[in-house]
Amino acid sequence: MQKMTATEIIQYIGTAKKATPVKVYLQGTLAAAKIPATVKCFATPGLTILIGDYQAIAPLLADRPAATYELEISARNSAVPLLDTENINARIEPGAVIRDQVEIGAHAVIMMGAIINIGAVVGAGTMIDMGAVLGGRATVGKNSHIGANAVLAGVIEPASATPVRVGNRVTVGANAVVLEGVQIGDDAVVGAGAVVTKDVAPGTVVAGVPAHVIKVKDRQTTAKTHIEDQLREL
Repeated sequence: MQKMTATEIIQYIGTAKKATPVKVYLQGTLAAAKIPATVKCFATPGLTILIGDYQAIAPLLADRPAATYELEISARNSAVPLLDTENINARIEPGAVIRDQVEIGAHAVIMMGAIINIGAVVGAGTMIDMGAVLGGRATVGKNSHIGANAVLAGVIEPASATPVRVGNRVTVGANAVVLEGVQIGDDAVVGAGAVVTKDVAPGTVVAGVPAHVIKVKDRQTTAKTHIEDQLREL
């Protein structure tokens, strides 16, 4: 997948057909001729399941009592669908929200509740921990770890803004925030709860609000931030 520029993302969202995906569980059956080609239909005697856009399905429900069907709406006028993960060679846990046009490398791990926005990149072997947020176009290199509830700020507008880029073998601690445009070098460590407002040099350890260098990464810090390959096995 070719990484999209901010301008391309803006055009993609602006011109996309907005959709309201729904799933309907309906008592009874429907005549096949009434079901639009864009709607998936799974029918058994006494039960019909419809999957598609609400605009196409709504006419099928217009004359039916509400008690005869159950409607599930997953989004409203959404411009960006979720990523099709069927053929992605990574571990993606339940509850992760990954939008289309996201790149996920081999053996990456996306934990429960993680949110990854359009245009983001997750490198091979990288773990995005529980509740972490990767904003639009945020990039994380290989074998890094973005801690629970950490935020890498997204940049889609203005199109000229620089996205967050995190290097290889980087550890970003839980609840840390990396602001727009910050670049974090390879092998760096960002302490838990830090707010990173400026670039971080490779191999350094930063902490605090705002984050500042507290030391050069040493053997003890390396041991504490060691990447466990076994967690990335598929």
